[in-house]
Amino acid sequence: MGCCHSKTTNVQSPDDESLPADKPDLPNGDAAEQDQVPPFKEYGLAELRAATKGFSPEMIVSESGEKAPNVVYRGKLDGGRLVAVKRFSKQSWPDAQQFVTEAAGVGKLRHMRLVNLIGCCAEGDERLLVAEFMPNDTLSKHLFHWDKHPLPWQMRVRVAYYIAQALDHCNTENRRIYHDLNAYRVLFDEDGDPRLSSFGLIKNSRDGKSYSTNLAYTPPEFMRTGRVIPESVIYSYGTILLDLLSGKHIPPSHALDLIRGKNMLLIMDSSLEGQYANEDATKLVELASKCLQFEARDRPNSKFLLSSVEPLQTQKEVPSHVLMGITKAPQVLPTMLSPLGKACAKMDLTAVHDILLKTGYKDEEGAENELSFQEWTQQVQEMLNTKKFGDIAFRDKDFKSAIEYYSKLVAMMSVPSATVFARRGLSYLMSGQPELALRDAMQAQVCMPEWPTAFYLQALALSKLGMETDAQDMLNDGAAYEAKRQNGWHG
Repeated sequence: MGCCHSKTTNVQSPDDESLPADKPDLPNGDAAEQDQVPPFKEYGLAELRAATKGFSPEMIVSESGEKAPNVVYRGKLDGGRLVAVKRFSKQSWPDAQQFVTEAAGVGKLRHMRLVNLIGCCAEGDERLLVAEFMPNDTLSKHLFHWDKHPLPWQMRVRVAYYIAQALDHCNTENRRIYHDLNAYRVLFDEDGDPRLSSFGLIKNSRDGKSYSTNLAYTPPEFMRTGRVIPESVIYSYGTILLDLLSGKHIPPSHALDLIRGKNMLLIMDSSLEGQYANEDATKLVELASKCLQFEARDRPNSKFLLSSVEPLQTQKEVPSHVLMGITKAPQVLPTMLSPLGKACAKMDLTAVHDILLKTGYKDEEGAENELSFQEWTQQVQEMLNTKKFGDIAFRDKDFKSAIEYYSKLVAMMSVPSATVFARRGLSYLMSGQPELALRDAMQAQVCMPEWPTAFYLQALALSKLGMETDAQDMLNDGAAYEAKRQNGWHG
């Protein structure tokens, strides 16, 4: 996710709203993964303008470019996190507070199968949404415009299952309406796993249409009443199943005619021949048929989708990026890494803590004695006590208290301490705040420009933020300064 892609490789959506990477499984998953998705917040317009280079055309990742009513940009925030920024057309949401409330509601949703919404902005006429960035394109691209090889059968089944999981989670959280579900709304993260864009949980405008695709793919009840109901989402899921089965965008009416004529295998993508059992294909075709029923009450619910698709997965142990043929950049470790460098490369926080504890303050020459030459004032005594309490909390793995004491100490010290920043940075990592940890590791580097520890901790924080390329660079820099020290130089 730390990589940048050309405008053409990031083509995302016909109506410019799908989007775009950290691996949360929230709130029903691995807690360690949840730390990587920041809480929802309101961003300032200046910050998002800077992140997108002034909403530059070169940063547009949505398919219709500048002509679309709602444009999506790739952006890079101050901390280095890549994001997707959706910019609504002027006056699409006249009431700023209503927009923020709607966005904040969706921003509470967190799940490993969603492209999580992490913020919004409503300044002046601007209405912006901020989501995680997905670097590996849309389902539409992989199904209809593939370059090297078509999406294999097992990956298509995985897409069907993961999107059913996303919809089921939305239902559980009482977010049962998803607007314009289609192949552009499914995006692939850095691991090649499919995720459902959170942008579809918010309408394009306060009073806007929920469907922007060809009317042939629109749920019948929307055609009749102009309203979207939860069952409409199931209908749209059925159209995605047709896309997956056929590798083409077949109008539901045509597909249903084939199914009724017992020609269901005519729907199948010829490039998949030999990859699936006819029985499995028939089950998915039948599920699509159930989802596309004319009467909304005859369609299944999300639990039925899950129970129908789950048994069809036969290669659960194979990573998505392998199934898709996506090459993940191999991690090449520098030849010479200190124990701390190795621990950071492995993201072994416990080992990092042990090493920082043992090292103490000895890397800062004279730091231990610095205060003894100062006038013995109440302020100095307070500073020493604050440092002592911070060090005790750090030693005892009470990282919340360590952050508190070290923050007080940073405010009191006239000369900042690289070690204090390093210790507070690790405490932030232990508390699931990698962006603050990255900032502290950078501050440690400012204090001691050639201190390997500062580079290694930056690498660790960048890895936690999913920015592997940048993390690799930092590991290399740390190793270079390590080698320089070994040769008799000191940072």
